[in-house]
Amino acid sequence: MDGWNDVQNQDCRNSQFELAADSYQPWSGIHPWNTCIKKKVELHSSLLLNSCKMTSVFERFRIQIVTTGHLKGVLILFFLLLSVRAAAPEIKFFYIVVPEPISPYKQLIDAVVQVESSGNNFAWNEIEEATGAFQIRPIRLLDYNQRTGSNYKMDDCYDYDISKKIFLYYAVRIGFSDFETIARKWNGSGKTTLDYWGRIKLYL
Repeated sequence: MDGWNDVQNQDCRNSQFELAADSYQPWSGIHPWNTCIKKKVELHSSLLLNSCKMTSVFERFRIQIVTTGHLKGVLILFFLLLSVRAAAPEIKFFYIVVPEPISPYKQLIDAVVQVESSGNNFAWNEIEEATGAFQIRPIRLLDYNQRTGSNYKMDDCYDYDISKKIFLYYAVRIGFSDFETIARKWNGSGKTTLDYWGRIKLYL
């Protein structure tokens, strides 16, 4: 039996260095090496426990690395976007030119100005006391002031924009579809306005 014990102890000592799970076979209750295999299993279980503890440590370490790496990734992406923006081409602007609205009375206005004053804003008719490019008479200005509550003077009629506003006040009341009536009423009344309309039509 001493020889058997020596062999058993030697195998047990050797088993301390066997770590692989497949280095032993399933055992039975009457196997003579039960004690040796039990020690081997205990040793293997201890190593597995230590391995699990180490794995847990490495997992925590890996999580820290991943977290840190994620922060670094965000920072790298942020600086990359800054560099791309810095290298982006300069923003170009474009302008939209809004044309002036077309006045339906423009042709008539130009024709009246040509017939009345030949386009002279400072024209003055001493006989009729007509003033400006549209040759506005005092009676017309008085009527306009009374209708609109304005207080223009005859000298104000040298201003083209003021004279144009006065003309358009009467033109709009008639409507742009009837240039003849606008022109004749601007000139006065009676058959003489037909000749005036004839001259206006030359510029339309």
